[in-house]
Amino acid sequence: MSRKPAIALVTAVAARDVDEDLLPLESSLREAGADVTIAEWDRPHDWSRFDIALLRSTWDYPQRLAEFFDWAEAVSQQAKLLNPLPVAKWSSDKHYLGELAKSGVPTVLTKFVEPHQHPEQQITGLLSQPDVHEFVVKPAVGAGSRDAQRFGREEKEDAARHAQRMLNEKRGVLLQPYLSRVDEFGETALVYFEGEFSHAIRKGPLLKRREAPTTELFAKEAITARMPDAAELSVGARALQALPFETPLYARVDLIRDQDGEPVVLELELVEPSLFFPFEVRSADRFAAAVLRAL
Repeated sequence: MSRKPAIALVTAVAARDVDEDLLPLESSLREAGADVTIAEWDRPHDWSRFDIALLRSTWDYPQRLAEFFDWAEAVSQQAKLLNPLPVAKWSSDKHYLGELAKSGVPTVLTKFVEPHQHPEQQITGLLSQPDVHEFVVKPAVGAGSRDAQRFGREEKEDAARHAQRMLNEKRGVLLQPYLSRVDEFGETALVYFEGEFSHAIRKGPLLKRREAPTTELFAKEAITARMPDAAELSVGARALQALPFETPLYARVDLIRDQDGEPVVLELELVEPSLFFPFEVRSADRFAAAVLRAL
């Protein structure tokens, strides 16, 4: 009898107890015939005993980027890392929004500030755009809304100081208009397995004026199931088609509405996105089947 495929669901010490996807996925994979281990990336493990190391909730990687990628490179030599290291590196840095925009994918207007630049000029440039009354400052490499903060036009100096703190740490910064339709519609997160749409959820508005960024692993969100419309599905498909590599095993495309009510890409999550299994019946089963096909 052939042995069961050995799969590691990779989390982090800080995230293991708060990832609501882990237990449903573990159950579905076991029912599908896999030998499953929930394993923290930041604890010692014999990764060579796994056929697949599946990145699930390594949510502290932005604060430990070099360490995380060193780990991922080492594990890639011992097991099949999913999503693969090149995909994770590309998706970890939101400079990809510029690449998507150049490919014609509708995206949120984004300006980048690099560590050698001064943020004031870029903030002034963003505010010169029509209809930009509020804006968001956040790190180019980040997750869970950590260090993301919302500002008004009159708070340029505060915004520049917030950006400069990250720049002083050699972290790139991005500036985006705050699209107020998110207050009414929230965000739509489209979940894909093997490039095929699976399900979607709605995330309620998160960033508030004059509120400091979260210091937790991720900001708490109001989540509900959502049925996306044709325009949202079209933008999601265009984003995946624009990827500079083969369609990954899993993907999440986060959308918001622009001033005209049209969907635009806010983020493209390919490293460790929540996949919201509790909000869609049998979605964990579908994903488990896709994972085993990856063998």
